[in-house]
Amino acid sequence: MDVKVVFLALLIACTGTSLQAQLDEDEWGLTNSYDFGEGWIIKGNNVATEITGMFQPQFEWKHYGDKIEFQDVFRSRIRRFRLRFNGQYEPARLFYRVQYDFGGVPEIDNGELIRISQAYIGTRIGRRARIIIGQRASPANNRELFMNSGTLQLVERSRVTSAFASLAEFGVFFENTWRLSSTNYIRGYTSITTGDGAFPIKPDFGGFKYSARLDYLPFGLFTRYGQFRQVDMVRELTPKLIIGAFLSQNQGVSSRRGRTQGSILYLDSAFNTLLPNYSQMGIDFMFKYRGFSMIGEWVRGGASVPDGILYRVRTDGSISTDFLVNDLQNMPDYVKSRMMLGNGYNLQAGFLTKKGISFDGRYSHLVADPFSFLTNGTFYNRPSFYTLGMSKYMTRWYGMKIQGSVTMNTVAPGANSPGNDLLTKPEWTYRLITSFLF
Repeated sequence: MDVKVVFLALLIACTGTSLQAQLDEDEWGLTNSYDFGEGWIIKGNNVATEITGMFQPQFEWKHYGDKIEFQDVFRSRIRRFRLRFNGQYEPARLFYRVQYDFGGVPEIDNGELIRISQAYIGTRIGRRARIIIGQRASPANNRELFMNSGTLQLVERSRVTSAFASLAEFGVFFENTWRLSSTNYIRGYTSITTGDGAFPIKPDFGGFKYSARLDYLPFGLFTRYGQFRQVDMVRELTPKLIIGAFLSQNQGVSSRRGRTQGSILYLDSAFNTLLPNYSQMGIDFMFKYRGFSMIGEWVRGGASVPDGILYRVRTDGSISTDFLVNDLQNMPDYVKSRMMLGNGYNLQAGFLTKKGISFDGRYSHLVADPFSFLTNGTFYNRPSFYTLGMSKYMTRWYGMKIQGSVTMNTVAPGANSPGNDLLTKPEWTYRLITSFLF
């Protein structure tokens, strides 16, 4: 295992040991409370633990506009089945989170399943700063990614998130909030992670990933964690707005966008690993007021390819010197064609009535670079996505809801079905999901 992974793991182990020792010394005078949709809270002397869960059965129907062999595809599954533990020990200003996924379905389609999606421990510094060590979603992604999965405005996250987001990352995270006035706040986030997604149980490649995000809230903080929940369930009495920008640099990436480790490898003349660097930047915002909510996002993925790459490693472990692009040897563009390079745009909005019915819409658009995996005919090469949705919330918060949506996406020249049928007409996807948060 790489030295950087061992170093980060030791930090977590040492901090975790300290927490356990202090908890054992505390006197437990337990009280507890339960709020449907918000979880079970257990409190003792200076100790608090919150247990929450989520269960989401889903049905999906995909219809191809072209006359192909399998024109309609149906799928039923448990979309998410999770259990989460949050806790804190106030005298030491320590907190932790562990989240386990029992469902067996990746957070994003065509992604890799992460059983333990969150596992971290942290400490508060002063009133508004925190240091976190472990595995979690990085704030240096588009805003939609670090929204709670049980509070999504539509059935699924946008195609921009599935194309560019890194999902879980393992490393060290720092957060701080600066209060400029009674209603003006700035929130900053920085992190150093392995750059290979979740905790690497395989051999680690490349260097660290360095990320930063800066958010500005001109009208005050959102109510009841509203910054991390999409729908305006609290019906903000005054307008709330957050505007942010992020930037990340991944030194030596061994996958398409730094979501996994070791899936795409290259070697130099001495057969040492030599990998491209991957960077992202983006701007986004979220607005909420009296049941109306809107999110806008722009993400840019780019790469730099070192000149010394001479070999590529095939999936069976053998090596090749072929880097053919349009039947010509072209190493830099071949490497780029296997990465998520280009621009993504996402705009979504919705309105929640006082009776708990939400009407929502979304437009997502992907613009691929000339050489990018976004032009892959089977998984991508579909530039525009239009979604309409409707939700019914059965409780005041997120305890139970039923959501339905219909998505129409266009296809670009060269798009094909999983059966390799050439596609020229739009695809339609109908989804229905029921969410139980407990």
